Amino acid sequence: MTTVGKRPATNPRQLTRLGDRLSFVYLERCLVHRDANAITAEDAEGVRHIPSATIGTLLLGPGTRVTHQAMAVLGESGAVVVWVGENGVRFYAGGRALTRSSALVEAQAVAWANQRARLDVARAMYRLRFPDEDPAGCTRRQLLGREGDRVKRCYAQESARTGVPWRGRRFTPGDFGSGDTPNQAVTAAAECMYGVAQAVVAALGCSPGLGFVHSGHELSFVLDVADFYKTDVGIPVAFDVAAEGPEDVGPRTRRALRDRINSTGLLDRCVRDIQALLAPAGAGPLGDGDQVALLADRGAEVAAGRNYGAAAGGPDGASAQGIGAQDALARDGVIW
Repeated sequence: MTTVGKRPATNPRQLTRLGDRLSFVYLERCLVHRDANAITAEDAEGVRHIPSATIGTLLLGPGTRVTHQAMAVLGESGAVVVWVGENGVRFYAGGRALTRSSALVEAQAVAWANQRARLDVARAMYRLRFPDEDPAGCTRRQLLGREGDRVKRCYAQESARTGVPWRGRRFTPGDFGSGDTPNQAVTAAAECMYGVAQAVVAALGCSPGLGFVHSGHELSFVLDVADFYKTDVGIPVAFDVAAEGPEDVGPRTRRALRDRINSTGLLDRCVRDIQALLAPAGAGPLGDGDQVALLADRGAEVAAGRNYGAAAGGPDGASAQGIGAQDALARDGVIW
């Protein structure tokens, strides 16, 4: 059994390698298995090998079966696995952080727990999306109103650019075919962007549920991050696909969005954006090394792997024998 302590150490300096991965891979009606460090997709046409370390998000569509061995190698490589419905509508995800440090998620929690700081991050998110506006001093309702106006304007501009008629955002959750062609393309693009955002959030070790704009959902922060790139990536790609015709809108949107994400280096950009939003001002790289500490009084930290009881050598340290035994446990990935 692989223990936490035996995992190779990683840190945020290495996370840009996420940008070298495929943003997502979509599979359907096949058996997903493992061959060494690659996953295999087997269907009636044969077997395809995909190196697990090249995958950011694996989208498993209808008719897929996945083995335990395949999930193990995907988890070890930090890939996010998303089970999607027909045409990519709805997903359920699980992942494993590439970083072993809690520094970024602690910074996220600190900012989220304070109402003023949470609003400051929401304003920074708006500024990230629309750098030509200054949201300083805006209330949450004002931010939502401005965002709604900008998105409506984006739909109108893309409709004029591509010549695709736009009658408003209309779709029925769970019924992909109920929308017209541009609405289907927008829905497919949104679901793919949620998967990409989930991959980056999981890779950085952030909490997907602690959102600064969205709230109340287990993926609130993922929805926040996916919205960063709605108006400059997702919606334009959706309208480009819709302009080409109504056939196979879902698959064509996924392929076009994947190509745009990879060609523009969006995964690297997403990593930088999240770190810039959550890292304390003036802080260096968060979470270097592989460290475990214990919280003491007034926010101070003391070394882990030591017994601080008086019988073990007093409150300032542990006996040599106790330290040796605890170090052995730490090496085996067990710290009690």
